[in-house]
Amino acid sequence: MTLWQDAAHSTQQAVGYPALFVLVALGALVPVIPTGALVSSAAVVAFHQQTLPFGLLLVFGLASLAAFLGDLALYWLGRSGVRSRGGSRWLERLRGRATPERLARAQRRLDEHGVLVLVVSRLVPAGRVPVMLACLLAELPLRRFARGDGPACLAWAGTYGLIGILGGSLFSQPWKGVAVAVGVTLLISAAPPLWHRLRPAP
Repeated sequence: MTLWQDAAHSTQQAVGYPALFVLVALGALVPVIPTGALVSSAAVVAFHQQTLPFGLLLVFGLASLAAFLGDLALYWLGRSGVRSRGGSRWLERLRGRATPERLARAQRRLDEHGVLVLVVSRLVPAGRVPVMLACLLAELPLRRFARGDGPACLAWAGTYGLIGILGGSLFSQPWKGVAVAVGVTLLISAAPPLWHRLRPAP
């Protein structure tokens, strides 16, 4: 590796890892950023670097921690809204992203399985917000929510990181692996609403 390549590689790491952390944390707070695609893309790039397995472990650790901290911040804001008389804008935005059907289903699952449902909700596209709302309405303490959300964030980061590793292993050029990883994650995200639209009415 030449001096220029080494410098470019170091700059990419210095910018890329903090950016991944910030974007995943923001994506947990504002559920419109495709955080799964970000993690998969970062895993592809790390797979093709000469820092294996350190790069992949760093992507996994940063993504897990950022998702966890973002979830805790969002849950704390939601709890503040539940306790206040007029609610909060954050809580109203959360409610707007969960249909009454999904919220009722999440509340039933929370009653049946407890905080274990958080792990599944993190892996199912559009499943996190209804379950978080159910936890808020059940007035689940922040500490108990954190105990369930920690493993959920680890499983989530591991799943999307694995998608990136598989995409990176298919091609020698990183951009092709990124394209495949992003395509797979977007397809996973689009599957539930598409199934809901195509499913025959009961």
